[in-house]
Amino acid sequence: MVDIAALTQLIEPEARALGFDLVRVRMFGGVSDPTLQVMAERPDTRQLSIDDCAALSRRISDRFDELEAVGRDPIDHAYRLEVSSPGIDRPLTRLRDFADWAGHEARVHLTAPTADGRKQLTGDLLGVDGDQVTVDVRKHGPVTVPFAQVGDAKLLITDRLIAATQPLSSAGADEILHENPASDGADDIIEIEAEG
Repeated sequence: MVDIAALTQLIEPEARALGFDLVRVRMFGGVSDPTLQVMAERPDTRQLSIDDCAALSRRISDRFDELEAVGRDPIDHAYRLEVSSPGIDRPLTRLRDFADWAGHEARVHLTAPTADGRKQLTGDLLGVDGDQVTVDVRKHGPVTVPFAQVGDAKLLITDRLIAATQPLSSAGADEILHENPASDGADDIIEIEAEG
């Protein structure tokens, strides 16, 4: 089993060294197609260019290769490395995301139901107060929950969100760059979702 918290601790300094904020680190694909997904963004644009993704992918691969060389391989099996921008329907993984994207529609899955039994909140983000997140749930009204109760959340694509989000450039957005496999069996795959 891969330790996502430990991987995040290894990857975050590499992202910060390039001036990026780490949005999410996760493994998916199971045994047949394991993929390490790293999402990051520039703080000023909330996006990454293809060159940014390539630079971060190389830094992560180099760091993991260094660890493998001293017998501390963070992932001891073959996997793919996918580095990307969060995209327009971005995941909301940090408390500040709920403040930064206030006024936009989101779907929030909870780890435990609210007092009235809701496990999902869909509606406009109203922001945060301390560690509490408030969503104006459709046909119900504002619901406030602790951030710790948020299991998974993402923005929903709306005309309002599209108008508020301008892509840096869509040039090359449909390309997938394959680099030489890292010595630990990881293939670097850099994917950019075209926006707009």
